[in-house]
Amino acid sequence: MNIRPLAIAAAALFAAAGTAQAKQLLCVWDVAGKSGDVFNMAIDYSVAMQKAAGVDFELKSYVDERVAVEDFRAGQCDGVIATAFRIKPFNGVSTSMDSIGSATIVRNNKIDLPASYDVVRKVIQVFASPAGGKLMVEGNYEIGGIFPLGAAYPIVRDRTWNSVEALSGKKIAAFDYDKAQGAMIQRIGAQPVSVDVTNIGPRFNNGFVDMVTLPAVAYKPLELYKGIGSKGGIGRFPVMIPTVQMAFNRSKLPEGFGEKSRTFWFNQFDRAMGLINNAEKGIPAATWDDLPAENVPKYVLMLRESRIDIAKQGMYNKQALNIMKKARCSVNPSDAECASKNEID
Repeated sequence: MNIRPLAIAAAALFAAAGTAQAKQLLCVWDVAGKSGDVFNMAIDYSVAMQKAAGVDFELKSYVDERVAVEDFRAGQCDGVIATAFRIKPFNGVSTSMDSIGSATIVRNNKIDLPASYDVVRKVIQVFASPAGGKLMVEGNYEIGGIFPLGAAYPIVRDRTWNSVEALSGKKIAAFDYDKAQGAMIQRIGAQPVSVDVTNIGPRFNNGFVDMVTLPAVAYKPLELYKGIGSKGGIGRFPVMIPTVQMAFNRSKLPEGFGEKSRTFWFNQFDRAMGLINNAEKGIPAATWDDLPAENVPKYVLMLRESRIDIAKQGMYNKQALNIMKKARCSVNPSDAECASKNEID
């Protein structure tokens, strides 16, 4: 029996097996775990990237984004999906779009929320474009996509605290890994209390903090209605529009992957908006509280002044703030701020 052809075939088979592309590990944070909307979007993303870029992702679910990001930093994950607050160490430009008030559009003393989301869409589109791609790279890390989590509103245990002055001395939750939040809270004379996504809900519901700033998508998963009770409420004044971002290790993924990845997530913007709108509609109408119209321009100006001051302290990327301003002025060119080119030099 001539075994030479068999040996050659076996060697070829083993060689092919050895060169087969291993799966890349993508660590995915979702407050609801594998049943959450973010994880479901990540499943569709993994399918799309296999077709578009030949990258086969294995998804690992996390409910604690700190652990997800630390696993990514340690090299256990090739990519990670988490809030921009946690992604900040890997890219200061993309994550600074989550700066306070930077997407807010005001018309006739009212927040124009659809226009504010249009600002976010335009900036994500810039970052997803070939020209904007270079801004998404810092060292060995690259941002592979961004999508909105929803406008973050002030949620209080007592709705009579419906002014900045009334919040003086109150305990307000601040993510300990986002120093800008603590700086803003101290600026209005309140007391920042350190929290993370795993305990912000219980601390509010149990009265350890008087106020949290969160998007509507957190209302049900964190059971915030318990802390709101019959006296509290949600101020219809978005302090910021936080995002979820995907970061990856450039050495672990093929050249050109980032642009394909960012394009996928940009195309999910309307899907994300559907989830946000459904979450907001799911909150009882009586829970919402509109601020006095005369206070809105004053508070937006306060956010702008705070944002610039925080940027000067190095907590926000100045180039990102100028990009955000250009987007605001493209949406609302008649605003007085558009008389100057940059928000900060």
